[in-house]
Amino acid sequence: MRAAVLDVGSNTVRLLVAVQSSTGLKTIHVEGAHLGLAADIEREGRISEAKLAEAQALVSRYAKLSRDHRVGRLEVFVTAPGRQSANAEALVDALATGSGAPVRVLSAEEEGSLAYAGAVAALTSPPESVAVCDVGGGSTQLLAGTPAGPAWMRPIDVGSLRLTARSLRSDPPTPLELDGARVVVESAFDAVTPPLVATVLATGGSARALRKLAGRKLGPDELERILELAVSAPSEELAREHGLQSARARTLAAGTLILSEAQRRFGVPLRVVREGVREGAILALLSRAEAAA
Repeated sequence: MRAAVLDVGSNTVRLLVAVQSSTGLKTIHVEGAHLGLAADIEREGRISEAKLAEAQALVSRYAKLSRDHRVGRLEVFVTAPGRQSANAEALVDALATGSGAPVRVLSAEEEGSLAYAGAVAALTSPPESVAVCDVGGGSTQLLAGTPAGPAWMRPIDVGSLRLTARSLRSDPPTPLELDGARVVVESAFDAVTPPLVATVLATGGSARALRKLAGRKLGPDELERILELAVSAPSEELAREHGLQSARARTLAAGTLILSEAQRRFGVPLRVVREGVREGAILALLSRAEAAA
């Protein structure tokens, strides 16, 4: 069975169409667009009517596209905006109307568990102990465990877009802003003492952007070089020179700070993987469909 999920996050809306094959999850189609719900939430505490209409139109287009791919199941899920916006119910209604599909607001724990499942399932030879760091626009999820599932989980209430909006308002960020953002990130991670693991997988939009700049392995040296690059020029210039989306380039410094702190806490280099919450959601959707059948 082909299945599709629509991931409505703080920064973007992304569509994934996939099918379970004998060798694992096979991607049929993937597409995404910037929406920026978190910008409204940061300014007003709620999502504007204009942005709700934009979200509805966008998921309507993606839902039609998924059905053009003859999917058997389609599900829409909302991450941080559904937990942080004062009018989250209006967002859910708009998404349900636009997509004609069930809409789920994921808790931080559910979001982390799906990201863990998607990232670990993509490994051909997963180690006995593994962790996942999923940096989103509105929050960050840290998990650790075995290939069978996570045994330790910590949601962190800071994401790349929220940190940018609150602490890195200049473009590029100033040294004073950067120092302030470091304090915010360190405070958010203050009580985090993760277990020892062999491998830490980094997933999410920030991690994928860093992979373009430094490759799949992100140790202290690579992360420091990326941070220096992130504050060296305006985001539009960085986007043009390094093939990044403008919105992603704008949050590059914030995402790097969060990933750097996660790397420091785990004590091993991060390994960037493309798979994450959407792949985990597809696997869960296919598993429920199989059980129902």
